[in-house]
Amino acid sequence: MRARLARLSVRQWSLAGLAFCGLMMLVALGLEHIGGLHPCPLCIFQRVAVLAAAAVFAVAAIHNPGGRVGASVYGVLGLAAVGSGIGVAWRHLWLQSLPPEEVPSCGPSLDYMMELLPLQEVISMVLSGSGECAEIDFLLLGISLPGWTLIGFLVLALAPLGLLLAAFRERQ
Repeated sequence: MRARLARLSVRQWSLAGLAFCGLMMLVALGLEHIGGLHPCPLCIFQRVAVLAAAAVFAVAAIHNPGGRVGASVYGVLGLAAVGSGIGVAWRHLWLQSLPPEEVPSCGPSLDYMMELLPLQEVISMVLSGSGECAEIDFLLLGISLPGWTLIGFLVLALAPLGLLLAAFRERQ
């Protein structure tokens, strides 16, 4: 099995990552539109990280670089996108773990902040968290939605690591 994974091409790793990003977005949109769960600002940032990773994988699959430099670049960019998603999901879980008296108060909606504030300030405010991000609206097997998203990002990290493996293999 390990030898088979080591032989996958840049395109195959990229398509696998892109497919997993599609699955993650399908679940998120299904929970929102079918399950009635509305995303908080941190959930939206996690979606942005999934879409950023999907963009990297899509370009890598189309480009399909043959050399180690291209595969390395796509691997690092993919890891950056996935790593940012891991960071946001981790922050979201941390907010959910706080005792109720330590949860930050609810702030304005993300749409409202985007209309009035510069993007850098919006990002700073969202990452500092709000009361709505600390609410646990969904549990599956005792794990909240950001916990499942974190697991998804950890699985998704295999794709850019596979790209780096492909680059390493090209070097030899």
